Amino acid sequence: MSNVPRPGPGPALPDPACPKTAPPRDNLRGGAWLLADMGLNIWALAIVKAMGAEFSAVQIVFIRAMTGLVLLAPFLWQGRAELRMSRPGLHLLRVLLSATAIVTSFFAIARLPLALFTAISFTRPLILMAMAALLLRERVRPAHWLAGGGGLIGVLVAVQPGALAVNAGLWALLITVFAGTGAVIVTRQMRGEPALTMMLAYTGGVAAVTALPAIWTWQAPGAAWPVLVLIGGFAQAAQYCFLRAHHWGEAGVLGPLGYASLVLSTAVGYLFFGEVPTVAMMAGAAIIIIATLAVARR
Repeated sequence: MSNVPRPGPGPALPDPACPKTAPPRDNLRGGAWLLADMGLNIWALAIVKAMGAEFSAVQIVFIRAMTGLVLLAPFLWQGRAELRMSRPGLHLLRVLLSATAIVTSFFAIARLPLALFTAISFTRPLILMAMAALLLRERVRPAHWLAGGGGLIGVLVAVQPGALAVNAGLWALLITVFAGTGAVIVTRQMRGEPALTMMLAYTGGVAAVTALPAIWTWQAPGAAWPVLVLIGGFAQAAQYCFLRAHHWGEAGVLGPLGYASLVLSTAVGYLFFGEVPTVAMMAGAAIIIIATLAVARR
């Protein structure tokens, strides 16, 4: 159950599902971190989409993870005294789910329009709210359920499932949705772990899991090295923002707020890939924005 504000002045009650030393939830701060995460991820996905036909998804993921380790190195050295891992099993599960979600998402983004990719990914917030309520006993307020349901209706309007052509990219995206949501649930169970430890375990674990498949499918990047490294830079920064968002925010707030990235992905798809949004896509986006504004206003 999430923290519930006390009547009248005074601090919010602590979240009983989290360690007693963890601070109360701060949805405004969590939402700001989530918006930063979404922006960075969309730019990383745009680069992957532009290069996905040339390199295998697992090779791009491996280079991304190795870039992240290099960027983390100074922070790891500076904060080495604070590194500790109290729940290795959850770290391993998070790495496996995350590696699966990243590889399948990179495979899918090269084969689907960016706006469609993002729209289908928006089934995740509702799944996240349901799983957080069921598994973590977090309290999801009725207004958040309504906002999430409204966002899902917007997704269905935008995507028009009956008109979708089923292909490998679509199947990969479905795997991404469930594996990625599972990784978020595991992350929320690890709130007491230091952020630096979580970033090291995540980045190093993904690099280790994808190393052999990447070597097997390796193609010399040549002049593409700087761009592939840039993916890792964006992704590593986004990972930190993601951890901060779920450290501070409630699932019931962060879930619907995630729908806002459809506007960003549609704009990037139109400006850089010539993907003209359909009337249905724009109508669905409008519904999603209304649902997002409703929960943000509360």
